[in-house]
Parts: sequence; C-alpha cells; structure tokens
Amino acid sequence: MGRRKPIVTTDPHPDLNDGSVSDSELLAPAAPKLNLREAWEYEFRDQVDPTVAFFYKPRTVRLLVLMLAGLVYLALFVMKDDNVVFNTKVGLGASGAMLLLIGMLQFRDGPFIRPHPAFWRIVLSASVVYQMILVFIVFQSKHSMRSLLKYVDPTLGVPLPERSYADNCELTAESLWDQMDVFVIAHALGWYAKAIVLRDYWFCWILSVMFEMMEYSLAHQLPNFAECWWDHVRVIDCSFCFRTMLILDLFSNFWGYWTDFQWEGTKTFKNFLAVILLLYLVLQCELNAFYLKYLLWLPPSNPINILRLILYFFLALPATREAYQYLIDRRCKRLGMHAWMATANILTELLICIKFGRGEFVEPMPWGIKIGWGCFLAVVGGYAMVKFGLGNGKQKVV
Repeated sequence: MGRRKPIVTTDPHPDLNDGSVSDSELLAPAAPKLNLREAWEYEFRDQVDPTVAFFYKPRTVRLLVLMLAGLVYLALFVMKDDNVVFNTKVGLGASGAMLLLIGMLQFRDGPFIRPHPAFWRIVLSASVVYQMILVFIVFQSKHSMRSLLKYVDPTLGVPLPERSYADNCELTAESLWDQMDVFVIAHALGWYAKAIVLRDYWFCWILSVMFEMMEYSLAHQLPNFAECWWDHVRVIDCSFCFRTMLILDLFSNFWGYWTDFQWEGTKTFKNFLAVILLLYLVLQCELNAFYLKYLLWLPPSNPINILRLILYFFLALPATREAYQYLIDRRCKRLGMHAWMATANILTELLICIKFGRGEFVEPMPWGIKIGWGCFLAVVGGYAMVKFGLGNGKQKVV
C-alpha cells in the first residue's frame, strides 16, 4: 500500500533470503544491510502503528491451548454417534478451521498489514482450503457432485430456471424497470470491488467492454447472457463503472493508503502480456461463477456463491498487489503466494467447468461470433507486432 523510505540496516540473519518476515521481525529494530529481496519487502511493506503493537505479537501457545480445548469440546460434547451426516459436516468444518489456524500462524506475511497481517494469512489459508475442495470436485462427476451438495444444503440438487433478459427489448421505462433485479445491485458492488482491486480507470473500462463481449459470445450456452441491445451497449453498466471509479478516487485520496497502479500495458511487450493475462484471469473468474452456478445447480442467492465472491475479493486485493510488484520491480523475483493461489483457484475452476460441461452445451458457437473473435485477435496480435517490433528482433521486453 503506502511506500516507506528504504533504510540501510544490518541483517541479524544473513542467511535468510526467502522473503519470509514474521510479525516479531516486523516489530524488531531495523538491522543493517538488507539484500535486494529483503530491501524490496522492507520498502513496500506497511508500517505497524506503535499504539497497537500489542496485537502484532505472536500468541502461538495460547492458540494451541484454545485449539485443543475446542477439539475436546467438539469430540466429546457435540458429536452424535447416530448421525453420520452431522458428524461428517462437523469433522470437515473442524479440519478446515484447523488449516486456517495453522496458516494464520505459519504462512508468511503478504504485502498488507491492515487490519492485521493475521487476517491476510487467513485469507491465504482459505484459498488453500478452497483449492483442496476444487481438486476434490475435479475427480467427481457432475451428477455425483449435485447429489453431494444436497448434504451441504438440502435445497440444492434441483435444476435452475434460467431467466433471459432479451424477452422485452423495447426501450421504455417499463422494460428498463423489468431488468432491475438483484443482479443490478450485484453489478454495482462488483464494479466497486474491481475498482478497488485494479485501481486503474481504463483497465476497468476495458474489462467492462470485454465482459460484455463474453456475454454476447456465450449467450448460446447460458440463457441469462442474452440481453437487449441497449444493455449490450452498456447503458446501465457503464454508468455504474464511472461512478464507482469516482468513489474509489475519493476514497483513496481521503485515506492516502493506496499504492497507485500504473499498468502501462503499451509501454513494453512484458507489460502488454501481463495486462492481457490479468484481464483474462479476471474475466475467467467471472465466467466461472456463471458456469459453476449452471452446472452444479447453485441458485445465485445460495451462500456458496456469496462466500466464493467474498473470498475472491479479499484474495484479489493482495494478489493484484503482488502481481503488480512482480511486474514493475526488478528486485522482486518471485510471484507472491496470494497471486499464485488466486491463479490456481481460477484455473482449477476452469478445469471443472470444462469437465462438467461436456455434453451440456450442444449448440455450436455461431459463425458470426467466431469471425468476430478472429478479427479481434488479429487486431490485437497485429498491434503487438507493430508496437513492439515483433519479428524483427527489436522488441522491448523490459
């Protein structure tokens, strides 16, 4: 978040060069001469407020005692010998909580310390738990997963009614009001979240247009991607995008905590590829939500969908920060764990969608869509060749 001026110090652990910094080391007096990797972390890590330094000291022994006490209580007073389903839920929940606790204590810190480094370690641990769940789902069939989800929520396991937004496309007050449902609020909150994560005005605009292109291209697979022409030209969503960016600017300027992101996607070929990759991952994350909902029969209001969105929001904050630092700072030689886990989560979800989607989408993509995407990719590739001199040995990579 905010930069701090680098201080030349002496390292009491000269052999420590893995980028791991504990809470106690954050509070320790500055030491001489940090190497490049540690100097980068020292310069860009948030500072601890001395008035709340008490909350940044480790409490590992106390947490161990509390953890064991919780296990004793669950094992002896909560478990029911005659209820296998209940016991399985409690056991899996306790296993997940155990991994969150271990991660909170043992994982290395990310770039943020507000509201507390332990919070961001819990977020990282939650992404690990989610990745384990995704890997388990990969080795199931879609029919068995739909049945298993009934044990999580008895209301699941029922095919979803898909709503089309292209039934009444007259541009009238009545048709506009008919489109106003919970997804409009979700769009507004989503744009605000993406604005906070990406911190770039033009990046959000490009992302908005690209997602509209994806909706138009995949309407033959997902009925709720079918929209009226005035929705496709962003009459509603562009307004939300613009307003949320203004809110972001006011928020960031008031608090002054944000590190400004200057992605500069046209500066070098490396930046160009990085922006394209980040754009793809954000779009894929959004598409995964719709396909998982469709394939696993998860209603939009189900807590599973909501928890997934909350996890990705908090994971994306440090992940994008780490990805940005990895891109712009030559001293940063390793992609941060939040960024690594976010990428793993998104691509594993994609694998699930591909596997479970076999036989579900029989209607082929229209030729007009294929030609349109072919032209778009040709323009993007041609721009890269002209801008960065690809093919003549003069491209700028860094």
